[in-house]
Amino acid sequence: MKKWSFLLVLMLSFGLILAACGGGENEGDAGENSGDDGGEEAADAMTELQLGTGSTGGTYYPLGQEIANVLNDNVDIEGFDVSSVSSDASIDNIAQIGRGEMQLGMSVHLSALEALEGAGDFDGETIDNFGFMGHIYPEVMQVVTTEDTGITSIADLEGKRVNLGPAGSASNSAGKLILEAHGLEEGDYKVYEEGFGDAAGRLQDGKLEANFGLLGLPAGNVTELATQREVVILPIEDEAMEYIEENSEYGPLEIEADIYDFMDEPVTTITAYAVLIGSLDQVDEDTGYEITKQLYENADSISHEQGEFMTMENIMNGSEGMPLHPGSERYFEEEGLLDGEASDTEGEEESDSEDEDEEG
Repeated sequence: MKKWSFLLVLMLSFGLILAACGGGENEGDAGENSGDDGGEEAADAMTELQLGTGSTGGTYYPLGQEIANVLNDNVDIEGFDVSSVSSDASIDNIAQIGRGEMQLGMSVHLSALEALEGAGDFDGETIDNFGFMGHIYPEVMQVVTTEDTGITSIADLEGKRVNLGPAGSASNSAGKLILEAHGLEEGDYKVYEEGFGDAAGRLQDGKLEANFGLLGLPAGNVTELATQREVVILPIEDEAMEYIEENSEYGPLEIEADIYDFMDEPVTTITAYAVLIGSLDQVDEDTGYEITKQLYENADSISHEQGEFMTMENIMNGSEGMPLHPGSERYFEEEGLLDGEASDTEGEEESDSEDEDEEG
């Protein structure tokens, strides 16, 4: 009897072990599936980030390096690191974020709006996996030539050698629009597509007649060129300005005569906003929150002259029409900046437009 009892207990125990093993296998399968889903989500969220800037001779690149330094010094997230990398600027940065090759990028806000619609240089390809994270500075188109070229208007650039900026930049597309507004189509001038700094050297050496750049005011490369040559900034004519406003979202801006020592009178040009955007796939909400909070609360440590525009008063400029990054949106809400409208910044923009050179 004891023998049979022992065998019965043994059989029951063996059955329980099999059931437990079977249950473990099922749980393991479920856990593996959950792990796959969660793993994909975790793999997409990154803490080692790349910040796309622009060409080394422009405004984006040195300012982007300082932005990366501020973030690395202040964001307290394990494994967090931002590398500032050169690129072909706005359009290129957006495209690389779209492909998952970059996580953060500097961009003209109009290029970002075009990406959302698949318009302009995006040619029907919609990119919408990014969100607005904050205003950086007003970008101002500067069409630079030298006095010895004899060129006094943009229309005079017919048949001339013209640098429009890298192919993946807002400077390039805006430059083409400006030339078109003055009656010059592609083929009416010889195109160079280099960074503004590299092309400034060509202009200085007499190998170019004009250099287009969406830059901050004042632009260091323009100031430096003026130490070597008699510099002229070409104005956008009245009718051409009307054409640009009808065919784009760029707005007019007057470069005051005291911005550069070589200027004797104001010059009319166009302007837009430089903004910071972040991937919605690879920058999670908590990381996005810390990026926005630490960048704008420590922006006073940025020495670059365009860093002065990275203030709480300007932070929402350029957000209209753009999705907000969830982390940035949380910070904006905490600071009372949304007022129930995620992208309604009209009041802030009107206020800033009264300040010299801040509308951009």
